[in-house]
Amino acid sequence: MKLTIKEMTMFAMLGALMYISKVIMEFAPNVHLLGVFTIAYTVVYRKKALYPIYIYVILNGVFAGFAPWWLPYLYVWTVLWGVTMLLPKKMPKKIAPIVYMVICAAHGFLFGTLYAPVQAILYGLDFKGTIAWIVAGLPWDFIHGVSNFFCGILIVPIISILRRAERSIVRN
Repeated sequence: MKLTIKEMTMFAMLGALMYISKVIMEFAPNVHLLGVFTIAYTVVYRKKALYPIYIYVILNGVFAGFAPWWLPYLYVWTVLWGVTMLLPKKMPKKIAPIVYMVICAAHGFLFGTLYAPVQAILYGLDFKGTIAWIVAGLPWDFIHGVSNFFCGILIVPIISILRRAERSIVRN
């Protein structure tokens, strides 16, 4: 996946946008636009969406510390990227928004479960301990899933903006 200078610049800005959006939304735990951006970037850039996603992940580590909490970030966003990659490229316009919103919500509801394997390994949790850790986080996952669903309404407009920007860049 060879990148042009324009793509490098665009992906750096998109990764930084993901990071700054998270920082701005920190006042509301588990409410953010990261799933929205991950899905929108994947729909528009396909495999290359991994660049801004991992720029976000690295920025998160740089500014918040490469601590144990950060390790699951190496794969939790890739799971959402992978599920989005499995969607048809040309989805009917009437169902696309709801499909994106549901996938975004599902990622939020499952975030603690996706996070759990690293927690289990790092903290020596057995199966029962891992399940207890997941169950203890369910209220936060509920907030995460519901907020992702409603934030997901922004996915289609962001896709439109990114596609318009891509056409503009190509012309210039």
